[in-house]
Amino acid sequence: MKVVIINYGAGNIQSIKFALQRLGVEAVLSNSVEEIRNADKVIFPGVGEASSAMKKLRESKLDIVIPTLTQPVLGICLGMQLMCNISEEGNTKGLGIFDTDVVRFSSTVRVPQIGWNTVKNLKSPLFKGIQENEYMYLVHSYYAKKSSEIIAESEYDIKYASALQKNNFYGVQFHPEKSSKAGSQLLQNFLNL
Repeated sequence: MKVVIINYGAGNIQSIKFALQRLGVEAVLSNSVEEIRNADKVIFPGVGEASSAMKKLRESKLDIVIPTLTQPVLGICLGMQLMCNISEEGNTKGLGIFDTDVVRFSSTVRVPQIGWNTVKNLKSPLFKGIQENEYMYLVHSYYAKKSSEIIAESEYDIKYASALQKNNFYGVQFHPEKSSKAGSQLLQNFLNL
């Protein structure tokens, strides 16, 4: 199985690569359109700021390629947010895969949310073997609003989408590569799709 982690200069891709190695998978880091198209599974990571990350995607034409992929694609953190319609962060137009918007948490809570939070209302094979109210590790100031594509939610000030799915596209707000046994299970489930 060929797994490609999209390497576009916005992400902690090494920790994802190590998490996959622990599952016995050697992932390839690449921004090559051909290599990404030919992968069995694609992981779209992201850490950082939305508008600069989208700029990097546009420079390498990956903003055109990613929405056309037909194999399973997993967006992580900012990767998931960029798969939405628009983000308030830098007033950034996203890839429009998920039909929801990304907004900033209110000033009534500490931002960013850093640390462990529960995921609930799990609705996808991505969560096979993962218990309701399992803890996952998050670091984010913006969140995807609830939508019909939600497959898990968390609560921090309000309920929000901690995971989304549309066809072959999956997105998680949390970092499975930093979420201990449950995160490893989720990555394994993604590899098994």
